[in-house]
Amino acid sequence: MNKTSDHGPTYPLDGITVLDLSQIYNGPYATFLMALAGARVIKVEPPGGEPLRRRGAVGGAALPFAMLNGCKESLVLDLKTPQGKAALLDLAHSSDVLVENFAPGTMDRLGLGDAALQALNPRLIYASSSGYGRDGPYAAYPAMDLTVQAMSGAMHVTGFPDRPPVKAGPAIADFFTGIHFYGAIMTALFERERTGVARRLEVAMQDSVYASLSSNLGMHWFAQGADVPSRTGNRHGGLAECPYNVYPTSDGYVSVMCVGDGHWRTLAAVMGRPELADDPRYATLKHRVTQMDAIDALVEAWTLPQTTVQVFETLMAAHLPSAPVRNLDQVMADPNMHARGALQHIDHPEFGPLVVMHSPLRYDGVPLRPLEPSRPLGADTARVLEERTTLSAADRSVVLARNVT
Repeated sequence: MNKTSDHGPTYPLDGITVLDLSQIYNGPYATFLMALAGARVIKVEPPGGEPLRRRGAVGGAALPFAMLNGCKESLVLDLKTPQGKAALLDLAHSSDVLVENFAPGTMDRLGLGDAALQALNPRLIYASSSGYGRDGPYAAYPAMDLTVQAMSGAMHVTGFPDRPPVKAGPAIADFFTGIHFYGAIMTALFERERTGVARRLEVAMQDSVYASLSSNLGMHWFAQGADVPSRTGNRHGGLAECPYNVYPTSDGYVSVMCVGDGHWRTLAAVMGRPELADDPRYATLKHRVTQMDAIDALVEAWTLPQTTVQVFETLMAAHLPSAPVRNLDQVMADPNMHARGALQHIDHPEFGPLVVMHSPLRYDGVPLRPLEPSRPLGADTARVLEERTTLSAADRSVVLARNVT
């Protein structure tokens, strides 16, 4: 049964107000997840908009902004002006969470740091994200996804052994951080509800990546100085599974892996080579990982004459872990994600027809919150200032005068 009120479904974060001063990816993703869980998210941008919005002038760079900022209100404040600061202080007084991912110390220099805001509103959770944290020797280092991938070791383990390191294709440092950021904010809200204590919290991008290196770190630790490749291409990061690779087909590529000896026996039968299951060179995982080149050659000899669909359907029928390597058009049209509402078509008033994502988080008993397109810069400034601040009409006019693109 859906949980409803007189105004429609009741979502987990209904009644929570978030001031979102964050920009680019990690903070906006955390607040996007909050918005789709029912929070009221007021996105506060400087005159001209945050950097991701400004990237919209470059080809398709407008899509990420639209993806991450739906279901949020748009407010423009110049925090370097007295009126802009006064407006933010008023908004903070009646909000539950403030989210920012500026360089450490930026908000303090504006007189809007956690101490000032929590003195005004002791129930305000002050949430910040940075590249390396505010209390270590790297605190002042500028950080973006590319630089954190390099510093964290993610870049060192990505690519093929005989080639230079490469960054991961997706912005993993930003979005790993966004997920941790969301989790930290939810934890702080839970504590506040139990104890009344509202904490300042922080998530560092560098810290958020480390756990993903688990397979690589395991191999590195076990090697204890032996010459093992740092980059394993499409093989397992710890070289601890076999087969585990991406194999060519007649019209593309398919990923195949075996988890344990049972999968290997099934794959051998599917390939029409049942004798391989009991071959002493391949019968156990311990033996197979010493024969990766030979096994990859065996699997490739089977996949290459077939189409990707043929290989995938055969492996699915045998319940073996496999997936085609798909392009972005195929992913954006994915029938499973569209059927579940994870991807949705919207008609964006600025950008036209778009495919955008919904939250991966699902809450039993309530439908997915309807998606609302990202708002034009400053579209809600006048209304929010009038509703939620004590600024005089004259001061609101000064703020609105800075509400320009």
